[in-house]
Amino acid sequence: MIEKIFSPDAYTMLGQWAINFCKNLIVAAIVFYIGSRLIKLVTRLITKALERSKVDQSLYTFLTSIVRVVLWLVLAIVIISIFGIETSSFIALFASAGMAIGMALSGTLQNFAGGVMILLFKPYKVGDFIEAQGYAGTVKEIQIFNTIIRTNDAQTIIVPNGGLATGSLKNYSTEPYRRVDLDFQFAYGTDYNDVKQAIAEIQQRCPQIVQAPPADSPNVTAPWIGLTKLGDSGVVATTRQWCKSADYWTVAGFMNETVYQELKSRGFMFPFNRMDVNIVSQTN
Repeated sequence: MIEKIFSPDAYTMLGQWAINFCKNLIVAAIVFYIGSRLIKLVTRLITKALERSKVDQSLYTFLTSIVRVVLWLVLAIVIISIFGIETSSFIALFASAGMAIGMALSGTLQNFAGGVMILLFKPYKVGDFIEAQGYAGTVKEIQIFNTIIRTNDAQTIIVPNGGLATGSLKNYSTEPYRRVDLDFQFAYGTDYNDVKQAIAEIQQRCPQIVQAPPADSPNVTAPWIGLTKLGDSGVVATTRQWCKSADYWTVAGFMNETVYQELKSRGFMFPFNRMDVNIVSQTN
């Protein structure tokens, strides 16, 4: 047995194995050096490309980290294969681990994908007033997994990005101007021309209402008043006036309050729903 171990053939095989190992080690070192340089170059190019596209910093930092990890895993598998080690088991292990993690974090991954879509396509940004998922408020922060909204009554709402990216969303801050539609109901028999003139005067007095269409917004029109409905209890006069998006609630409050106070002082009647109940008595 000892003679076989120290036989010339054994020394030859050991020497051949050592030579092959040294060759593989040199090749692996070269591949590692070149691969590490390429990984740094690729991540640097991706970072610069994302910076030029003005993507949110938190997004491109996260994306470059993922790319870097994936490239290092690929480089590790390549180096292992240089030494003649079977890599199919490692690939299967990584695949099964990725599948298990994906199934466990399916909701989180959906929110992550939604955050990526929001940060890339920017349907809204920090400071916009949006309405989505049953909430309305100002966007305070856009994170990878959630969006933080502050409501008008100073509540902080954390909304998952998955629903924001795939569901319907209203963004009230994308346009510089916004139209305020209001309905005012008056009793039958009221002179509509007097009502129209009174409301038009109130519209002229509100400084936030745009009186003439601006050149930069062709969709904006002058204030409008029209008789839109003959209701059960009275006639409905609809007013449409444009203002800057930030002045929406100011204009709505001014119009509601002023129209009610002034037209009431002029003797106009605001009807309300009324029900007449007739009691029929039966005698034996």
